[in-house]
Amino acid sequence: METLLIYQDGTSNKFWKIAIAGKSYTITYGKIGTVGAIKAKGFETKEICEKEAAKLINSKLKKGYRVAETANQVIKESSMTEDLFWGLLETAKQKGEDLEEQFEWLVSHLMRKPLKDIVLFDYFFNENYRKSYTSDLWAAAYIVMGGCSDDCFDYFRAWLMYLGKESYYACIEDPEKMIPYLKILEEAEEAPQFEDLLMAASMAYEEKTGMDFDEYYDLYVKLTGDEQIDQEIEFDWDEDDEEGLKRKYPLLWKHFGHNPLE
Repeated sequence: METLLIYQDGTSNKFWKIAIAGKSYTITYGKIGTVGAIKAKGFETKEICEKEAAKLINSKLKKGYRVAETANQVIKESSMTEDLFWGLLETAKQKGEDLEEQFEWLVSHLMRKPLKDIVLFDYFFNENYRKSYTSDLWAAAYIVMGGCSDDCFDYFRAWLMYLGKESYYACIEDPEKMIPYLKILEEAEEAPQFEDLLMAASMAYEEKTGMDFDEYYDLYVKLTGDEQIDQEIEFDWDEDDEEGLKRKYPLLWKHFGHNPLE
């Protein structure tokens, strides 16, 4: 359930919207024609949430707000799109000589955007990131790094995603297409991992608002409905079966089977 109110006089031209979903509500507010700011709050029961929301609506009406006749042009849609998400990753790679500098630019850039844009950046990241959670790719990562734990695989997939959309999906389809990128890391004596990228949006949120990760995650779920539930995965390979891994990815095994990147 949503209620959109506006307030307009000689000096003010603003909106206030509340959206109730189960035991929580999300409030968006700001100048008409902008994305606005966002905040969310949860309650013990649906009834309490609806009661508190009704109080807020009545309070706004008493202050001179009125129900908007239409939502058109009242709230600007977020500027964050999936294409822009991938574009930001590409731009970040031009903003520093190493991953640390590039990551700092990305967080700083996101921090200057509206909260909704930060959340949607994270949503597009997660939507694409989940597609690399496969048995085949995990086998490849295991060969490349001489072993690969759950966390290691997470960081590996983040590094892979940072290669860019086309490379990312090409390597998911055929992990041996990673070899040229892995050779670059080999020369630099680096490992294919980018742990920090997993936290770009939440760090931007924390620096922008001073709030912690739990509050960010709560807002993320309320805005996107994505609870990031862990997927189930069935392995079709055995870490103790070297011959099986060699047959599965002969080129990766040739390059890294006995000289893994660590």
